Amino acid sequence: MTIPTWHAAAAPRICLPGLSPSGWPFSLRAQEEGRSGTGAPPRGRVLVVEDEYFVALAAEDALASAGFEVVGVAATAEEAVEIAGTERPDLVLMDIRLAGARDGIDAASEIRGRLGIPSLFATAHSDAATRARGEGAAAPLGWLTKPYAPTELTAAVAAALAKLRGQDGEGT
Repeated sequence: MTIPTWHAAAAPRICLPGLSPSGWPFSLRAQEEGRSGTGAPPRGRVLVVEDEYFVALAAEDALASAGFEVVGVAATAEEAVEIAGTERPDLVLMDIRLAGARDGIDAASEIRGRLGIPSLFATAHSDAATRARGEGAAAPLGWLTKPYAPTELTAAVAAALAKLRGQDGEGT
């Protein structure tokens, strides 16, 4: 079984089960267009970890449009750790339920422990037990509950990066 995955450096891309790359209705826009926002210096470098293709596409598009540099998109914990090690983003936007055996809390914990890179959890699974496990294992910079609007996503990423940089979140 092929694990669904995509990354800017992957060529050819491994795609979602049942779809060939030529069958994708959309590409990951920033990767295809080679853009990283508006041409101004990026507001921050973000790795998106999300196993739902269209959710990842929307997140990447919203972040790039808001001036963030999306350094990659991963669908599994293993790929997230690999891309984080290679690309060294400022922040990982991490879903909790991922394709594969490991979840986003495991990946965020490993990325923070090995690389010192924090995560912002974006998930529909934010019950008290999941939050307690996530806080204890990965010390995330925040939680964004799905479904969310693009403006909520970009505001949460900006606030997380401001928190990381010791700022108040204004003007980031």
